[in-house]
Amino acid sequence: MENQYLLDALTKGDSWRLFKILAEFVEGFDTLSEIQPCVSIFGSARSLPGDETYEKTVVIAKKLAQNGFHIITGGGPGIMEAGNKGAQEGGGKSIGLNILLPMEQAVNPYIDISLQFQYFFVRKVMFIKYAQAYIGMPGGFGTLDEIFEAITLIQTKRIKPFPVILVGTDYWKSLGDWIRNTLLERKLISPEDMDLVSIVDDPEEVVKIIKHTVIV
Repeated sequence: MENQYLLDALTKGDSWRLFKILAEFVEGFDTLSEIQPCVSIFGSARSLPGDETYEKTVVIAKKLAQNGFHIITGGGPGIMEAGNKGAQEGGGKSIGLNILLPMEQAVNPYIDISLQFQYFFVRKVMFIKYAQAYIGMPGGFGTLDEIFEAITLIQTKRIKPFPVILVGTDYWKSLGDWIRNTLLERKLISPEDMDLVSIVDDPEEVVKIIKHTVIV
């Protein structure tokens, strides 16, 4: 839909939109290029402080920050807020890549570096380009979109492989079973594709997987 929107815009001669898109890329590259290493965390914007998932995200982000990683989130409430909060508590840089939506997403108060995006595809490039790992906490369509895009890019060798970790076996197990019992069973993916994602529960295990793979 967004690609069609962009195509329609260009067809109508609105070439000035290219400058807006380019400006978002330039600002993102200039701001994030010196901040390494980073982990991108995704999850529901509807999770509230005190929820088990919210608090676990704070712990994971804090532990990663204490081990030298900076945290990138979508900059909004819920799991994004928890990731940014944990980053600050752990002494890492807390980065929020906010998106301008019709129902405007408020920026959470735990962000050190904030960027605003109008175009989802530009924002996605920033998540991918500057992450050494992806963490998917329980979330909805947006979380699934980000996680599966990363898996697809790794599977097709468009980017270097990095850890993609889904946290919460009670939430993600049925998805993993469907991938194994349907996609793999029907030979729509290869057996080695099952290794592109890890499903875990323990924050320490999350940190261990990332540290084992990424050199800080």
